[in-house]
Amino acid sequence: MSFFLGQRWISDSESDQGLGTVVALENRFVTILYTATGESRQYAIQDAPLTRVVFNVGDTVPSHEGFSVKISNVIEDNNLYTYEGERLDNGEAIQLKEMMLDHFIKFNKPHDRLLNGQFDRLDWYQLRKRSLSISSEQQQSPLTGLTGGRVSLIEHQLYIAEEVGQRYAPRVLLADEVGLGKTIEAGLIIHQQLVSGRAQRVLIVVPEALTHQWLVEMMRRFNLKFSIFDEERCKQYEQDENPFSSEQLVLVNLGFLANNADQFENIANEDWDLIVVDEAHHLAWSEENPSIEYQCIEMLAENIPGVLLLTATPDQLGHQSHFARLRLLDRNRFYDYQKFVEEEQQYMNVADAANSLLADNDDALTENQQQALKQLISEKDISAELAAINRNDENSDTIKAELVDQLLDRHGTGRILFRNSRNTIKGFPKRKLIATPLPLPEAYDECIQAFISEADTDELLTSSRCKYLFTPECFYQLNSTESAWVDIDPRVDYLMELLNQDRKAKVLVICAQAQTAKDIEEALRVKEGIRAAVFHEGMSIFERDKAAAYFAQEEDSAQVLLCSEIGSEGRNFQFAHQLVLFDLPQNPDLLEQRIGRLDRIGQTQTIKIHVPYFEQSPQSMLMNWYHNAMNAFEQTCVTARAIYEEFSRPLVQTALQGIWHDQGIENLVSASRDMHIKLKAEMESGRDKLLEIHSSGHGKAAQLVKDIEAQDDETKLPQYMFSVFDVFGINQDDKADNAIALTPSEHMLSPNFPGLGEDGTTVTFERQTALSCEDYQLLTWDHPMVRGSLDLVLSDEIGNASLAILKNPAIPVGSFFIECIFTLEGMAPSELQLGRYLPTTPIRILLDKNGNNLAEKVNETGFDQQLKPVKKQTGMQLIKALRSFVPPLVEKAERLGKQQVNELQQRAMTKMQTSLQEELTRLQELAAVNPNVRQSELDFIATQQQQLSHYIEHAQLKFEAIRLIVVSH
Repeated sequence: MSFFLGQRWISDSESDQGLGTVVALENRFVTILYTATGESRQYAIQDAPLTRVVFNVGDTVPSHEGFSVKISNVIEDNNLYTYEGERLDNGEAIQLKEMMLDHFIKFNKPHDRLLNGQFDRLDWYQLRKRSLSISSEQQQSPLTGLTGGRVSLIEHQLYIAEEVGQRYAPRVLLADEVGLGKTIEAGLIIHQQLVSGRAQRVLIVVPEALTHQWLVEMMRRFNLKFSIFDEERCKQYEQDENPFSSEQLVLVNLGFLANNADQFENIANEDWDLIVVDEAHHLAWSEENPSIEYQCIEMLAENIPGVLLLTATPDQLGHQSHFARLRLLDRNRFYDYQKFVEEEQQYMNVADAANSLLADNDDALTENQQQALKQLISEKDISAELAAINRNDENSDTIKAELVDQLLDRHGTGRILFRNSRNTIKGFPKRKLIATPLPLPEAYDECIQAFISEADTDELLTSSRCKYLFTPECFYQLNSTESAWVDIDPRVDYLMELLNQDRKAKVLVICAQAQTAKDIEEALRVKEGIRAAVFHEGMSIFERDKAAAYFAQEEDSAQVLLCSEIGSEGRNFQFAHQLVLFDLPQNPDLLEQRIGRLDRIGQTQTIKIHVPYFEQSPQSMLMNWYHNAMNAFEQTCVTARAIYEEFSRPLVQTALQGIWHDQGIENLVSASRDMHIKLKAEMESGRDKLLEIHSSGHGKAAQLVKDIEAQDDETKLPQYMFSVFDVFGINQDDKADNAIALTPSEHMLSPNFPGLGEDGTTVTFERQTALSCEDYQLLTWDHPMVRGSLDLVLSDEIGNASLAILKNPAIPVGSFFIECIFTLEGMAPSELQLGRYLPTTPIRILLDKNGNNLAEKVNETGFDQQLKPVKKQTGMQLIKALRSFVPPLVEKAERLGKQQVNELQQRAMTKMQTSLQEELTRLQELAAVNPNVRQSELDFIATQQQQLSHYIEHAQLKFEAIRLIVVSH
């Protein structure tokens, strides 16, 4: 390299420094001043990572004074260049010395970078091309937003997510029974709305007890980083500052909302796209006296376009309360309770008609059933379809399904209410109770007797120690220091014997108290050498993840996981099949939550529920009540909440009186059982089977599951991400369980690689592995690391200029080619989803030295495989030799690219108009028979058509990348 004072050079490794000037030459070193940033660098002359900046005739260059010059002549004098040309602002002829060039010049255009020697490695260019192709595919994929959750692929959940998540500003009530995944459904909908651009700001409102559970679920399952706002956090902001302006994804508890008028006002003053309210049955309402909580949500729901309400018990607080929640979704539609009740009578007719079609037999429809169907689908003649059903034609099942779909469209709340029950959702395992009575230790009996003799029953009920009635080891620890409770408790020996029967079986143990779990772990380790992990509320989220992973992994793992009550919240341990309930909770909902850690859709084996309990004790009484009154161990008890509210106080009162034997509580168990049978019968008779069929997707999601499974099995994503990791310098170490540990290296291309912290992370491409190991990241096309990698590559100049050697004896040495990649880019708001119709499709132009386009004749993959990288010095020589040939070929490539623009625009316009017009027509027809279709949905599609037409028409060709290919043998 030859350096002279005043020359302009640009850094190959720090191009963002702008144009540098040679200011000093000392022996073997050169000093470059980067005026744009005010920094200087000293380099060894021999191997300085610098490129001489030289412009050519026809180029337009900016001066440091702000005007630009179109170059007509280049003069070299004393190793410095002077550019002659015309000022573009006033047409004046001018000479511009290179010292006067704009210091802020950056060579981002592919051909500018190439001609100035700033070409990238061949694999960088290949990564850019792959990124463009993948980005185009993902913009058009119908699965976008649905694949990114760390969730099992369950049909009814995916159906609801797709059905609701693709709507404009969805307003629905999710009311699945306990255990069917309402939180997952809500998370999938939120995720899809955010990924698709339909929503940017989301507010989640939950009861205080569920705040952290929602925070962890959104992060762990969907990579959504919500921020909890409470009194303490809000105090950190200035008095005139709105705290909620600082975050896009906000999580608050309902009590905070209702009890802080100023902060509620701050929330209400923000623009939100979607509000999610969990446990919506807590929003008490009456026409005369709605609760503060209800009024708060009502005010927010009036101004926020999208509303999701979640409740497992839509009618728990009465039918009027159910109406009140629907009223939050559409106040104009549900404005009068009596009108709603009258309208529901018509829904029953629809359900009866649907049941006649859904009956599992080949009987002909009765005359009354046919007349009912004709009246309900009155806008068209269905006589031929009914005749085909009665003849039991080959396609009668298809006809029935089509008629059911038409009835579903007319169903009153079917579009805004989703309710699945275990009666319609298949895939749950069987439960087997293994109850083992054990003798009550004398020390425990003494502690219990001492407590219940202290005062009368009513006074004991308010005692803080009353909660220990069913966990006598806690009483013992409060009152005795003679020996450790694990040494006298037969349940510990029972557990050790169970674990020793099969050392390979994974066993989940749940107990009420964290200390109990810790004590059991120590006893198992010391006495039997059994490897166990503990999981309790005193641990950080990271520590819990680590314990869960230790239990989940196949090799060198814990045989047993010992959880406090928190272990029954949110976690999925369905890879295990044995559950030990070391004690029993007083609330049957908690019992169901405990069992629900294993009793999940996708569980492959019968769940063995081990219950070691003390004979003639409060525990035996609780065992009797759960098993004989509600069958709560082997069946999901849908009546549990109502029975608990009715009998929980009498149950504890009986225990405090020392009446534990079966005969003593026979009346209480009998009354509970009668209520359970009655309520269950009422629920069954009142089941809206048509609504359940609609909510489960009626089989429509089966193909969706297959499509996601097929995408999960593809190798394209792992291959792409491994290329990304290699190019960006991410360390990769294989781990067991199909996982890769990623850590930053000292030579990373970008210091802020998406999703990679200072300590690194572990990723997997296998869904089952991610479900078992919750500290692993599940990489899908929706994952922030993957989406961030695509953005990182395509938003920067990485790989947009490259050189390669082609070794092909069939082509003369010295021949060369120019490969240019263009895209047609339309800049539109994200909620319009322009990419569905006009994706950033790569346009490849491959020109030989004569300007012939060989793109269609030369296979891209085969051509790429013949190319070899070029060393820096060789590349500079090739550029110098071919410099004059490149600009005219680039101009021709641009002309050829523009010739394809009109065709791409027309194709996009046709696809958009056809798709949106079909959707608009469908909704208009549906609106004619179902008032739950909102006018705002219709207006949005019409507006979308107009705006998309504008953005498609104004799309511009963008030059993405160039590669110079020279033939050499």
